[in-house]
Amino acid sequence: MKFEDIYQFFQEPPPIYLNKELTVCYVLSVLVQGDSYGTELIQNLESEYSEYRLSDTVLYSALKFLESENAIKGYWKKVEGRGRPRRMYQVRPECLQQAQELARLWRSYVKTSPGAPQPLIPSNPSFKGGQGGIPITGESF
Repeated sequence: MKFEDIYQFFQEPPPIYLNKELTVCYVLSVLVQGDSYGTELIQNLESEYSEYRLSDTVLYSALKFLESENAIKGYWKKVEGRGRPRRMYQVRPECLQQAQELARLWRSYVKTSPGAPQPLIPSNPSFKGGQGGIPITGESF
């Protein structure tokens, strides 16, 4: 590791993977707007919220949870431009109010708690020396 690696980490933090709780809220925030399927949910997250990622395992665990709670229902549909039918998901009408509440939690979370920390250092620090008298030489420690 080099000091430059530490600066690089804060300038370009790695993505944050959603846990199941956040995933449930994210999924509902999409489904209250319209039906969707798994791959599309993941792609939409990465395009709309580039600092976040969602694993297949967590996504399908959240979808299974929502189905078991009768908050959503799944059905098969042939999606144009795709080879095989996709498992589409939609919010059940009787759960729409709760889905909207949980969707608001997601929107509030991403608004007030951005996933990626803001860069703490300028992108081109003018000070090339280290902190506390430790020179930044590029050498590993």
